Amino acid sequence: QVQLVESGGGSVQAGGSLRLSCAASGYASGNYCMGWFRQAPGKEREGVASIDRDGRTFYALSVKGRFTISQDKAKNTLYLQMNSLKPEDTAMYYCAADRIDWWFVAKYNYWGRGTQVTVSS
Repeated sequence: QVQLVESGGGSVQAGGSLRLSCAASGYASGNYCMGWFRQAPGKEREGVASIDRDGRTFYALSVKGRFTISQDKAKNTLYLQMNSLKPEDTAMYYCAADRIDWWFVAKYNYWGRGTQVTVSS
């Protein structure tokens, strides 16, 4: 059973940076599509960044140029470097994994519990 645990969230001022981590365990062999999603109160969960099984990266328009997704397969860890943070980036951030390339579709089989990011103006 794949388990995902996010960390690195916190409170920052606008313009600041955070790096989220997602530690994975219980992986079977093979490649996984990995994604970062976020959900603000009263809003739907939205895809932020994804890295598919071929290693291609994808970003939501709202974060492109500010966020960077990466992974260290040796450590089974996914990262999201977030720069130039804005108040509208405030949300709970979740990582997700699946053997299917879901990209920004929230149908991943495995999800973490999330880490809160709060950006103040």
